[in-house]
Amino acid sequence: MVTRELDGDAASRRAEKAATFRALHTGRGFVLPNAWDAGSARILEQVGFPAVATTSAGIAWSRGVPDGGTLDRDTMLEAVGHIASAVDVPVTADLEAGYGDTAEEVGRTVALAVELGAVGGNLEDARPGGLYGIDEAVDRVAAARAAAPSGAFVLNARTDTYFGGATGDPFDETVERATRYVEAGADCIFVPGVVDQDTIRRLAAAIPAPLNVVAGLASTIDAPTLFSLGVRRVSLGGSLARAAFGLLERAGRELLDAGTLGFLDGAIGYADLQRRFGA
Repeated sequence: MVTRELDGDAASRRAEKAATFRALHTGRGFVLPNAWDAGSARILEQVGFPAVATTSAGIAWSRGVPDGGTLDRDTMLEAVGHIASAVDVPVTADLEAGYGDTAEEVGRTVALAVELGAVGGNLEDARPGGLYGIDEAVDRVAAARAAAPSGAFVLNARTDTYFGGATGDPFDETVERATRYVEAGADCIFVPGVVDQDTIRRLAAAIPAPLNVVAGLASTIDAPTLFSLGVRRVSLGGSLARAAFGLLERAGRELLDAGTLGFLDGAIGYADLQRRFGA
């Protein structure tokens, strides 16, 4: 993995991207799509999204391995760097649990992501076997914050309390962890796995930072409804990658079983893709 020094113009552009991305969290709400490679990121940018996220799941699948920490830090960050270099919109990185056993290693991961062009990142509080203890999780968030100043990097602290990690009442534990993470420097709180609308509304009201939830995984609530509940950031996780791989599988089955080419209906033309990726 190669990082790069920034000249004055590049540093200024990065600061502008960070400010743009941060401002998105202050509006009524925005959808943040997740790319798994440079090509998917460019398509999403061309569609008109104001920012793009990476997906650790999609990046892992694109390399033929399962999600969940299978890829090492350098491999994951290499993909993040390719995506950040391919688009002009802000990019926020899925950094899983920080790729390190210690808070210092988490800080190093965030610093590397910043060097590669990311202006935001997710940090999970789960590891194999369950959640980190709250004090240790807070230390990891604080180390991430210390590695990337608040104005230059949007730190999205994820808690997996609704993915079965809570030891008590998931709502109370989520709010407690979220509050501690914000105090440690998190700009946004990500709560995947919550699907009940009333619970989402209560979380948005109780958490002292913008709330991020994921659509298309456990929840099929649409973005306008989520915004009406107080959610400020709706991400897709690996859902777009799953849709793309699903289309590939259906196309392969049609070609193998019938030899027909119906799967090409709606496909982007060769010349069009050449034009889109040529700029």
